[in-house]
Amino acid sequence: MFEFPTSGVETYWWLPALVAFVISFFTSMGGISGAFLLMPFQVSILGFSSPGVSATNLVYNVFAIPGGVYRFIREKRMVWPLVITIIIGTTPGLIVGAYIRMTYLADPSRFKLFVGLVLLYMVTRLIGDIINGRKTGLPKTGNSGNFEVQILTFNPRLIEYDFNGKTYRVSTVLLFMLSLIVGVIGGAYGIGGGAIISPFLVAILGLPVYTIAGAALFGTFFTSIAGIFVYTIVMPILIPGLQSADPDWLLGLSLGIGGFAGIYLGARVQRYLSSKIIKIILAISITIVVIKYVGGYFF
Repeated sequence: MFEFPTSGVETYWWLPALVAFVISFFTSMGGISGAFLLMPFQVSILGFSSPGVSATNLVYNVFAIPGGVYRFIREKRMVWPLVITIIIGTTPGLIVGAYIRMTYLADPSRFKLFVGLVLLYMVTRLIGDIINGRKTGLPKTGNSGNFEVQILTFNPRLIEYDFNGKTYRVSTVLLFMLSLIVGVIGGAYGIGGGAIISPFLVAILGLPVYTIAGAALFGTFFTSIAGIFVYTIVMPILIPGLQSADPDWLLGLSLGIGGFAGIYLGARVQRYLSSKIIKIILAISITIVVIKYVGGYFF
């Protein structure tokens, strides 16, 4: 057994990396780092429930995401207008979210309820998308089809790009407002926000998962860096005397090593798997956590 000094977590040294690898391998295919499932793992399995767990989750994102971002950039599937808009929207929301986490959600039981409600929203969106079976004109999995993205329009009103011979459009203002809200939730939860934006872009706006995954991961990476700064520097100034929210850097690094490998491989094999299969796996995983956290709060 190994004890992580900052958090006091005691577990096998290899367990955090292994869990992060398995989770991130599947979730990264949908543009999600896996931090939203690593949060329940840290709280319920490792017993790390102080506000510092949110910052530690953000540390995981910083170490884990670059591998997947590299793959999407290399395959020319990074939609930069989505990246820019998501970053501009989520970053200011992080401060509000971190403040809420440090004040109103400092109690572990209330924080678990909050986590459960966030995940409930996500699984509802995923299940709806699976049932509807929305057609997106995607290329066949494998090496066939053109997976490269071509940007057509990017201005304060509209984002427009071509993928596999079909044009996709999204309102810049709508995406910005969504990102702002997601920044608040992501800042409080410690997930960076990509886990909430991705289901929305796919299930509501009908954008192909093959094109939004890289943008969601890149946005999560950037806002996670900002979130760590907010938790460690800004919050102690705004709220002096509150419980420390410093991350456990060693635990975050351990999770990040496994996540880096998982996200890289997930981004690499994404085109070979059906997006429906990925969504089903995510929906099942999230539902288990929702039942445990929301049900556990009331019973």
